[in-house]
Amino acid sequence: MEITSILFFGFLLGLKHAVEADHLAAISTIVAERKNALSSTLVGGLWGVGHTVSLLVVGGLVVFLKIKISERVESNLEMGVGLMLVILGVNAIVKLRKADKIHIHSHRHDGHIHTHIHAHAKKASIATHHFIRTSPRSIAVGMVHGLAGSAALMLLIVPTITSPMAGMFYILIFGIGSIGGMMIMSFLMGLPVHITAGKYRFLNKSILGGAGMFSFALGGFVIYEKLIA
Repeated sequence: MEITSILFFGFLLGLKHAVEADHLAAISTIVAERKNALSSTLVGGLWGVGHTVSLLVVGGLVVFLKIKISERVESNLEMGVGLMLVILGVNAIVKLRKADKIHIHSHRHDGHIHTHIHAHAKKASIATHHFIRTSPRSIAVGMVHGLAGSAALMLLIVPTITSPMAGMFYILIFGIGSIGGMMIMSFLMGLPVHITAGKYRFLNKSILGGAGMFSFALGGFVIYEKLIA
């Protein structure tokens, strides 16, 4: 009964872990590029898979080989997350600038000159519209977050370990919780992107730009915090 309670607690922690600001900032830059809410959900799931893989690898080293994660290593990993957030933010903003080619077009009609503003969307590849298109970037981002968050998770696990296998199972349950939590959050973040993809292109691009700026700003803050710590 005690083990069941601990595992259930681990699942809840995994759900909560998925909604941390740095996780949402990173995944939002990828979700904002998807026009399909189900595709956005897949992105969150892949993030969770990458996150869980990293936790299981590090957990195995800690539980079976008794390797300790030093504060310096933990700080460097978190700084790596900050750098990744900055890169994702810049990438989102660059894609936003390249998404449309806007120009002013004038023509004569019934003796009058009319001026229009046109926006020509950049042609997307056919694969972009397929739900089954995988996102290795999502897995990689999840793995980086998993490495950075492994130290804090190990502090929670070590005192509760009754056996190495129980510890690994706890990590797996925690990972499943984080997968579920991120899929839910990715779906919710993907809804406004899906709704605005057609008629409301300005709002759609604003979402991508907002996600990019949020990721860039949070990444810069994380790097600054670790450098002065």
